[in-house]
Amino acid sequence: MDCKEGTVSITRQINQLLEHIHPKAYSRPLGVFNASTIGQHFRHIFDFYECLLRGASEGIVDYASRSRNEKMEKDPSYARAAFQQMGQACIGLNEEQPLKVRADFSSLPDDGRPELGSTVGRELMFAYDHAVHHLALIKIGMKEALPEIEIDEQMGVAPSTLKHRNRLS
Repeated sequence: MDCKEGTVSITRQINQLLEHIHPKAYSRPLGVFNASTIGQHFRHIFDFYECLLRGASEGIVDYASRSRNEKMEKDPSYARAAFQQMGQACIGLNEEQPLKVRADFSSLPDDGRPELGSTVGRELMFAYDHAVHHLALIKIGMKEALPEIEIDEQMGVAPSTLKHRNRLS
């Protein structure tokens, strides 16, 4: 599986989850998230892919420059459509394309932000890993907010961890 296929796979997992989440539960602040919502975690995943898509066309990715679309946080149907569109857009990317990534290590406004070399494929891998991490958090939130929904135990678990577990079985 290459980076684009990984993106299609994670998008499919995300959309399968989004099918089952009622808007009220999606946008309800949860104690386990320090009052953040399930929808905010989905929006955060999307933001990173959106930054990558924009950066691929501009030649520089800036993950700190996120849109933070509130509709994405509140409406799971809107989020499903946006993820579907994003997944399709990623298929058209060239994984070998070189990119710069603008780093951000400080909250101080005058601190410099170095630019590091990368590729579209490497950044697709980063966005995938980032999505897996947030899906693990989403799974925790869903167990609190929507315990009646059955969630695949492999959701939010890295492929390397799944392979390791399979070797131990």
